[in-house]
Amino acid sequence: MSEPGRDADCLFCAIVAGDKPAHVVFSDETAVGFLDTRPVFKGHVLMVPREHVETLVDLPPERVGPLFERVREMARAVEEGLPAAGTFVAMNNRISQSVAHLHVHVVPRNRKDGLRGFFWPRQKYADEAEAESYAGKLRAALER
Repeated sequence: MSEPGRDADCLFCAIVAGDKPAHVVFSDETAVGFLDTRPVFKGHVLMVPREHVETLVDLPPERVGPLFERVREMARAVEEGLPAAGTFVAMNNRISQSVAHLHVHVVPRNRKDGLRGFFWPRQKYADEAEAESYAGKLRAALER
C-alpha cells in the first residue's frame, strides 16, 4: 500500500522517502533537489515536489509558487556554487519525461558550453566522490 501523496512505483517518490539513494542537495517540506544521474553538465539538479504529481498541471495551484521559490533558490545556488555563468531551467510534461513525477531541471550553463537547442549531450560523474563534491558545493551555496 502506498503512502498518501506517494506512488509506490515512482523512483522519485522513493528518493523523496529516502528509500533510494541520491545526492540530495536540498530538502524541505515542499520539495527535494538532487543531482541528475545523467547530467547535461555536472551540477545538474532535479527539483521535485514531495507529493507525487505527474505534471505541472497536476500540481495544485497553491503549491506552484512554493515549488518555484525553491527552484529559483536552486538556480541561484548553481550559479554561485559552481563555475556557472547562468542556468537553464526546464521541465517536460509527459513527452520526454523520463520519470512520471513532476521535476524541474536546473542546469548550469556557460558560454560556448556546447549546448545547442534541445539536443543535450549527457555526461557522467567520474565516481560517487565527484558527484558528492558537486552536491556539497550546491548545499553550501544554498546556506548562503
